[in-house]
Amino acid sequence: MGTRSKRSERCRRCGMHIPLCLCPSIPRYDLGTRLVLVMHHRELIKTTATGPLALEALPNSELRVHGHRERPLDLSDLDTPGRRTLLLYPGDDAPALTRELLEEDRRPVTLVVPDGTWRQASRMGRRLPGLEHARMVRLPEGPPTRWGIRRECHPGGLATFEAIARALGIIESATVQAGLEELFDLMVQRTLQARGR
Repeated sequence: MGTRSKRSERCRRCGMHIPLCLCPSIPRYDLGTRLVLVMHHRELIKTTATGPLALEALPNSELRVHGHRERPLDLSDLDTPGRRTLLLYPGDDAPALTRELLEEDRRPVTLVVPDGTWRQASRMGRRLPGLEHARMVRLPEGPPTRWGIRRECHPGGLATFEAIARALGIIESATVQAGLEELFDLMVQRTLQARGR
């Protein structure tokens, strides 16, 4: 039996049930990297979506929603001379995000991260309007996901939060990655606690 019912009130900021609120544990990282989380509109209502929590720790970030016919998304405003846009793409045909790749262009990074199921994210990566200037990159191989809340159909699949943390570990520092992963582990622990596991 979980600690709260599905109808219990959730924190508006972290999305957790009020008694399990994560807000006091959310770190703040003022980074040069700008994160743009592009969330599939069907993902918005899911309480198991992890991407929005990452935004709370990263002031230089924003959420954009993809898939509303009446409000089509256009990301062409991200094409600015002073920044380099990297699109985190879940596919083997993209080059791995490495320090060497970053050295090729030292401008500050705008990191665009699609948020949805593996299938939704891979489609978004190919179809997002206004990202013709962006370079697709993938994460290098790493440990398996620690999420475990949703069934992962792809062997290398990660929660969006994990993907963001690992990418920032490469672009920014291992300290940023470790701090975000600590918050993610707490989210997993409290989500399982809410489900009585």
